[in-house]
Amino acid sequence: MDRLEPHSGKVLSILRVVAALAFLAHGLMKIFHFPVAQPGAPDPLPTMLLVAGWLEIVGGGLLALGLFTRPVAFLLSGMMAVAYFLAHASKSFYPALNGGEPALLFCFIFFYLAFAGGGRWSLDAIVRKRP
Repeated sequence: MDRLEPHSGKVLSILRVVAALAFLAHGLMKIFHFPVAQPGAPDPLPTMLLVAGWLEIVGGGLLALGLFTRPVAFLLSGMMAVAYFLAHASKSFYPALNGGEPALLFCFIFFYLAFAGGGRWSLDAIVRKRP
């Protein structure tokens, strides 16, 4: 395992970018119907989903770049926890049955990023190295 340790910062960055782009896609589907409208989303969107969509777009973009990673990830983690409990948990206790697995995974990936930071390949790392 020690041979993998030097690569942990790079892999953290890859996790951050992949999760952020997947999250960003949800916002693009909600707000811009790109590449298609989000299945099951009402039209027009209620205010809460409109705010969530913009947070997904802006927050996902910032996380993909690795800019303000910790505060953005913390905010998005909380948003996904609320989404899980409001939209999924009331349907069933089990995430596989209530459709909440993506919300639960995003919640905990973002919670981890709030503590771990953006990794080696992030704008946060570049800004931090500046004299």
